[in-house]
Amino acid sequence: MRHFGHLSASDRDALFERPPEQLRRDSGAELLSVALGATLYMPADRPSLAADITKQTAAGVTSVVACLEDAIADEQVAYAEDNLVDALSILHREQELDSRPDLPLLFVRVREAEQIPALVRRLGPAVAVLDGFVLPKFTAASGTDYLHALDEADLIAGTSLRAMPVIESGAVLYAETRVDELTRLRALLHRDRRRILAIRLGATDLCALYGLRRSPDLSIYDIRVVADLIADVVNVLGRADGTGFTVTGPVWEYYAGRERIFVPQLRRTPFVEHNEPELRGKLVSRAIDGLIREVQLDKANGLTGKTAIHPTHVAVVNALSVVSSEEHRDATDVLTAGRGSGVMASGHGNKMNEIRPHTAWARATVRRGRVFGVAHEDVSFVDLLAASLPR
Repeated sequence: MRHFGHLSASDRDALFERPPEQLRRDSGAELLSVALGATLYMPADRPSLAADITKQTAAGVTSVVACLEDAIADEQVAYAEDNLVDALSILHREQELDSRPDLPLLFVRVREAEQIPALVRRLGPAVAVLDGFVLPKFTAASGTDYLHALDEADLIAGTSLRAMPVIESGAVLYAETRVDELTRLRALLHRDRRRILAIRLGATDLCALYGLRRSPDLSIYDIRVVADLIADVVNVLGRADGTGFTVTGPVWEYYAGRERIFVPQLRRTPFVEHNEPELRGKLVSRAIDGLIREVQLDKANGLTGKTAIHPTHVAVVNALSVVSSEEHRDATDVLTAGRGSGVMASGHGNKMNEIRPHTAWARATVRRGRVFGVAHEDVSFVDLLAASLPR
């Protein structure tokens, strides 16, 4: 798998100073957790699930979750499980015949722990196309059952399946229980650290606990009760000292225009300068300007990647994950300056690079550059979006 592998070689040469690296499933959690990028969720009851996964892979999607939980009506769960097993079996047969391109990182979001070993048994050899499971409403109480179920599934499959717990419960949102719950969650996750690829945030369920829903004019960071939790999750579980996990950004719910109260959140100038004035209009009409702002806020607050429910969101999140030439130069300068303290002017002469405080940022930036590539100096996010979004 490689980000932007769906673009032509000439487009990649025009966009990237350093192109994204080719990654494998054994590339290690540090890289793969970043490579998740925008993770596209699909209901597991889609009649053309196998074909849809293949189609989205060809369009640049690198991680997919087939959902058996909230996306499926209660009376459709059995059908969705059957459909999922059939779809993964089809993908496995095609992979064995080498008749299709590489698959994305592929996960199943279950409803309960018992589904995990049951599905793995039914999949048989087709479990080879599955990378792991998304564990909804993961708490310190329910998490033990999920992780034991994964141990059982590993024995059945003869492999090691990864996990992405979803933090979305009242126990972690309510102020009176939050510190205790996060502390217990950290201890539980560290005991099974080898299999935790990333921690996901279920913003929709968290908002539901207070009857809230953000509009396309607002970001999740404007919903203070959830924004405060995001800060605490990063504080406890996302530290850059070697003990933290990758924490992913929550879903953006909008993909079509509706009445707006505030002015659009995209400046006209970059689009005019890069000869893409019509692209801005399309982004605003689809409420993508709000998504762009929220992705930038995700990055500023320590989140990596994002849950996506529409293919157009994938292109936006991944394009905004590309490292700029200036960022990469700053990061490289910090890492090559040697250990200890010290301050230097950036190569562009517009900021201060301080060795000790900026080292963790620099390592993360270089890692992101390996996964998403480093853009040419004259390439902006407008160029990346124009190349990535379907017209």
